[in-house]
Amino acid sequence: MMLRMVLDSWRRAPGRCGMMVLTAFLAAVLLTALLTISVDIGDKMAREMKSYGANILVEPAEQAVLPELFANGQGALPAGEAVLDEAELINIMSIFWRNNIIGFAPILSGEVESATGRIPVIGTWFNKSLPLADEPDFRTGQLSVSPFWQITGVLPDDEQPEVLAGVELARQKGWKPGDTITLAGRDITVAGILNSGAGEDYAVVAPLKPVQEWLDRQGKVQAVHVSALTVPENELSRRAGDDPDSLDAESYDLWYCTAFVSTISHQLEEAVSGAVARPVWQIAASEGVIITKLQWLLLLATFAALLAAAMGMASLASGSVMERAGEIGLMKALGAGNTEVELLFHAEALPAALAGGALGSAAGWGLAQIISWRLFGAPAGFNWIVIPVIALLSLVVAALGVHLASGRISRLSPAEVLHGR
Repeated sequence: MMLRMVLDSWRRAPGRCGMMVLTAFLAAVLLTALLTISVDIGDKMAREMKSYGANILVEPAEQAVLPELFANGQGALPAGEAVLDEAELINIMSIFWRNNIIGFAPILSGEVESATGRIPVIGTWFNKSLPLADEPDFRTGQLSVSPFWQITGVLPDDEQPEVLAGVELARQKGWKPGDTITLAGRDITVAGILNSGAGEDYAVVAPLKPVQEWLDRQGKVQAVHVSALTVPENELSRRAGDDPDSLDAESYDLWYCTAFVSTISHQLEEAVSGAVARPVWQIAASEGVIITKLQWLLLLATFAALLAAAMGMASLASGSVMERAGEIGLMKALGAGNTEVELLFHAEALPAALAGGALGSAAGWGLAQIISWRLFGAPAGFNWIVIPVIALLSLVVAALGVHLASGRISRLSPAEVLHGR
């Protein structure tokens, strides 16, 4: 009987049913897009914020490398300065969170003789091929670690006698891309002019191997800049960062298996002998704060969309109650209670909400792709969990809308309605 009444109601008022489907459809479009972007935004924003530079500094345990490492490039390497073995850097890609490592670049700095006197040099990898057992095409260096570098000219080849000249040093010396300069008795080509906004602007940035030869530090580096995708820090990660040994076994496993910047730093210390890995907190902390705030913003927008859809359903249900007052009065006169009448309205609204939700999910997925491409230049990842969540939210919206209109049903008196009052 209930099915018959529902079908008859849809047949007599297809416009009202269509409006319910449309309301659920629009809500599902917005909710699907917001949820898809919210789930995906952590990794997308983390990758975007890698343009800020490396968020972990690996250095010798015996010597704390000052943040001003590249401030002016003054002074040659002290004879007893602690260094790391270049051969061990490949171990960085063996840690548990290796897939979160975007790239890393070693650093070795000092001064060498040139035709115009001693000048600061920085040895590094630009885009070095570093074949791995399961990734033979892996490359790393400043191209992935320092995407904010502005280069006039081209990036040097790690295997060629080419360098970048810092913009301030090039201005002093009158160098330009394509010029040939003499460093440590060798003719070197200036492949480009580097503007980094930091100490590199006052130095020559060259491939690591020749700088090691010039400074008599073959196979050695002073530090390694690592760029890694991380999740925002919380109380657990802060406790572990202070003292991992203070955690119980369960907390330690949870921390170790979560991509906190402190976790990855700890694993890097395990991978590279004699190294200390320190998060660059100015970058790591800002990433976590921004991502968390964006996720909260999307959550609030999702809640607002849900509430608006529920109010729309309530408005349609209330209008339906007033239009069908006579029918409701007759049902009550024949013995139907408020619950049975409300159940009829639920039976009409829920299928419409599911239909609108299904169509809206598909359209919302398309909208999420457009938003993701516009914001991040990459598609949004597909998350199966969004489908049941949208179906459930569509039913909740319809049920809440009918419930908000149920007060009108309870106030209808059969005697008054049937007498036209």
